[in-house]
Amino acid sequence: MEIRNLITFVRIAEVQNFSKTAEQLGYSQSAVTMQIKQLENELKVPLFERIGKQARLTQAGERLLPYALEILDSIRKAESTVREPEKIAGKLRIGTCESFVISILPHVIMEFNHRCPHVEISTHTALVPDLFQMLRQNDIDILYFLDKKYYFPEWIKVSEQPEKIFFVSSSRSPLAGEKEVSIDRLLREPLYLTEKGISYRYAMEQSLAEKGIELHPVWEVGNTDVITRFLLKNKGISFLPEYVVRDHIKNGDLAVLHTECEEITMWSQLVYHRNKFVTPQMKLFLELLAEHMKMDHGD
Repeated sequence: MEIRNLITFVRIAEVQNFSKTAEQLGYSQSAVTMQIKQLENELKVPLFERIGKQARLTQAGERLLPYALEILDSIRKAESTVREPEKIAGKLRIGTCESFVISILPHVIMEFNHRCPHVEISTHTALVPDLFQMLRQNDIDILYFLDKKYYFPEWIKVSEQPEKIFFVSSSRSPLAGEKEVSIDRLLREPLYLTEKGISYRYAMEQSLAEKGIELHPVWEVGNTDVITRFLLKNKGISFLPEYVVRDHIKNGDLAVLHTECEEITMWSQLVYHRNKFVTPQMKLFLELLAEHMKMDHGD
């Protein structure tokens, strides 16, 4: 049983596509097909069902996959043991939301870069359904997102933490000193919101829609840092996760508004695909980010 055939088998299981696997591994599609045929002939069972452009594991393929991953991991460990210590190098692709890129990830990436300066990191931001698809297609290695709790059998969930979302304004706003701000009074202020489709905005809009209330923001923008700048200048209000504005609240520049609105909680979630071969850079980054998530919530 050749190692390269197992590597190809695992990658097809990840991306569910022969041509994309060939492109990623630098083979021709015919070479990928031949490698899988060799493996199937050795094992005397079909490993994939090819339906259209998708390649799905057969039951035999599903049984083989954990052993293939274990074999490849053992080879990697054996190589690292017998060789002289080497610096971790390669690429790491992280799928996430823009607010995490601005508020959370810089701290983790700085620590990671200190330990692994030879790893090239790229972040890819998108709406949550698109991020899910990117993970399925192996376009990203790690997914770190904010939404309601999600569980899929093809995922390994490393960590999940609750995130409070609330209305916030400048501490100089007259609303900041009120014990309870009515919805009518709240929405008389200029409102700055993240783009439609963002999980916490959608949850808040649905809650208000039940009361027959429709929001009309003066500006929709995906960058939470831009919104924060307007709030600091006392130009209006917004609805943001606590982690985005925590430092400004501690400094007394911004204030959480106490409103009649239903309390909204989302979950930050760190996952990767169950069929993914976990590289050393993936392993370290997952550990650092999971630890940061726990510390950030006082666990």
